[in-house]
Amino acid sequence: MSIAQSLLPEFDHEVAGTRKVLERIPADNFDWRPHPKSFSLGQLANHTSNLVSWGHVTLRTTELDLSPKDGEVMRMPIATDAAGLVANLDRAAKETRAALEAAADADFGVAWTLKGGDQVYFTMPRGAVLRNMVFNHLVHHRAQLTVYLRLLDVPVPGLYGPSADEA
Repeated sequence: MSIAQSLLPEFDHEVAGTRKVLERIPADNFDWRPHPKSFSLGQLANHTSNLVSWGHVTLRTTELDLSPKDGEVMRMPIATDAAGLVANLDRAAKETRAALEAAADADFGVAWTLKGGDQVYFTMPRGAVLRNMVFNHLVHHRAQLTVYLRLLDVPVPGLYGPSADEA
């Protein structure tokens, strides 16, 4: 089994769980935040819905410059409701899934760099970037969203089995 084939079931599962959370994001609370230093619900939900796009960027390039001196900054779509969030996630998931399906095992060992202008944040093999900056990062922010939902008294969906709201 290839590396990509071993990652696809996990990818599909985490995207499906993320979709369930994003479907419940109330548009009338997009500006709400649990603390002044926290993302607003809308900011966090948009970031989460767009995170999966880092997968196809990682597999199709060798670096991402968040502050390029020449060229355009990577812009992510901004949704204003749950349907838009899910559409952004689904679009990014389709592209990343296609990039995963096309990836050879050797592609996962290629060095990939994240930088901001002259500052290099990290360089890691693509496989590590996918695990850390895509999969784990997605789960981390999805978990934050479930806390936001709980604080807003919105039923939390089950992700690895039923939630307290579905039991």
